[in-house]
Amino acid sequence: MSEERVIVLKPRRQDFEEIYFSGNQGSLFFSSTTRGRTITTIVVGLILLILLFFRDDFSKEKAGILYFVSFLFLLCAVFLSVSINKVSRWKKQVGHYLTKLENCSIYEIRFGDQFFTVNIDGDKETSEWKDFEFFDSNNEFISIEGKYSYMFPRKSMSEKEYSFLKQILKQRIKE
Repeated sequence: MSEERVIVLKPRRQDFEEIYFSGNQGSLFFSSTTRGRTITTIVVGLILLILLFFRDDFSKEKAGILYFVSFLFLLCAVFLSVSINKVSRWKKQVGHYLTKLENCSIYEIRFGDQFFTVNIDGDKETSEWKDFEFFDSNNEFISIEGKYSYMFPRKSMSEKEYSFLKQILKQRIKE
């Protein structure tokens, strides 16, 4: 492949949203990042409520258990809030990116023997093939990670272009 190839994508916000927000990814409490912390916080909260309900039955020596579980609940709540903040920032960044894609007039991928360039309305990001560390593809999208990370939905290009891009990425990037 000696000449530069160009694939023009037709980005539709819905196509990208289906992929980005699949499997509760956009959920603040039950995304893959926050699910475990949410469940842990609920369990510790229930234990704390039970202990508070039976606190009159505790002797003075066992009152420390109540303080310890209260501390655990507070710790879980702090970790959960940090995770929720992380998911919230990610959703905001994705929303900003999708708005940019929704309003773009040019979205193209250019690649040759040495370089891979993504052009969104003249905002070009160019990488050498060696800059990419990971490539993955399935029936819905192609994703590549490295200096810049990208996700290209299958619905945004023709079947021929999707297959060709997948083939080139397999050759150039070690899975």
